[in-house]
Amino acid sequence: MGLNKKPYKGCRDFFPKDMRVRQYLNQIMQKSAESYGFEPYDGPLLEEVELYKAKSGEELINDQIYSFHDRGERFVAIRPEMTPTLARMIAASHRQTPKPIRWYSIPNLMRYENPQKGRLREHWQFNVDIFGAPDNTGEKELLIMLIHFLENLGADSSMFSIQINDRQIVDSFFQETLEVTNEEAYKLYKILDRSKKISKEKLDAQINELQLEANKVKALRDYLLIKDLDALQEFSTKYNLKKQTQNLFAIYNTLKNLNLEKYLIYDPTIVRGLDYYTGIVFEVFDKHPDNRRAIAGGGAYKDLLKIFNEEPLPGIGFGLGDVTLKDFLEVHKLLPDFSSPQFDLMICPLSDDVLEHSFKTALILRKAGLKIDHPLSKIKMNKVFKQAQAKGHKFIAVIGEDEAANNEIQLKNLETREAKNFKQDNITEIKKFIEG
Repeated sequence: MGLNKKPYKGCRDFFPKDMRVRQYLNQIMQKSAESYGFEPYDGPLLEEVELYKAKSGEELINDQIYSFHDRGERFVAIRPEMTPTLARMIAASHRQTPKPIRWYSIPNLMRYENPQKGRLREHWQFNVDIFGAPDNTGEKELLIMLIHFLENLGADSSMFSIQINDRQIVDSFFQETLEVTNEEAYKLYKILDRSKKISKEKLDAQINELQLEANKVKALRDYLLIKDLDALQEFSTKYNLKKQTQNLFAIYNTLKNLNLEKYLIYDPTIVRGLDYYTGIVFEVFDKHPDNRRAIAGGGAYKDLLKIFNEEPLPGIGFGLGDVTLKDFLEVHKLLPDFSSPQFDLMICPLSDDVLEHSFKTALILRKAGLKIDHPLSKIKMNKVFKQAQAKGHKFIAVIGEDEAANNEIQLKNLETREAKNFKQDNITEIKKFIEG
């Protein structure tokens, strides 16, 4: 019996048409990040498990990492996320690096997930982080960049929103208004995080289990009823939390001045990583009825370097996976057609006698930066169009004996059937013809 031809469960083969999509997304990611001054970084595929134990939750360590002992008996894991590696690298370099530090990466990650729509065991993730920015400025810059990135892909406010909250508000509300213990606060965070995913009856039951006083239950219900920033302002006045909302409103006002506030929606249930984020938290939600889900998320943190005994360094970042991004683009019909190769033209030698000349012509055009497909053998004239169109070409360069003798090529537009002869080294005119 032969070997299985399918990839490992939860992973993907990237055939050329799939790689065209992946490269397109990576190019937009790189261009968007670098236009905001972010620099690329990367780290090893393997890290010691202790690094994840120090930073990540128990669920990841116990259920989701691919871990093993190497030949030196070191307990290592294939990286399931990039943040611990980022923290290690920043801890090692931040004292010598001018602030703010702007880094981005597109790492390959693996988690032992249950494969389903929008979630696989292996994926690539666009990570963008800022460290050491003055108050509010890193948060503003990152949100602006994230919106700009999605706009570069053709998206607008009818397609996605950024649901935002601030952990400073939530923490103060729990500690000063509800006066709960750390253990109770942890349970409350879990309740907030799940509140929109469970029934009202189940939500009430979970709140009742905390055995809070009636006035505190009322305050918690008031919090869950906040629908927008106007309601948050009223709530913060009522419960003496106005100071804790200043950070969020400062960010909102800057985005409003840039006409980007239409993307922001205040959501009191957005809390994200319970032991990680300390400030602004947000999730990007797809508004399409067939794909209502978060496609990215992130937030502000200040204690990321604590596991390395480093002083606090404020940071903010987000992660966006390629699987959810592709689903988002497909459902909104924003993904270009990558079914065919993206070459500039196909060289078509009509006989064996001109084959060597076609190699020379192809080399001249390639040195000029054109992407050339060469069949490596002669093509009969009656098969040229059929073969070129089958491979998705829009232009061909026909080389017969006359063209070879005169150092020419005959360019043909397969859509308009327009044909024109050029000297093979007249790159400027050849490019003009191809570019229309």
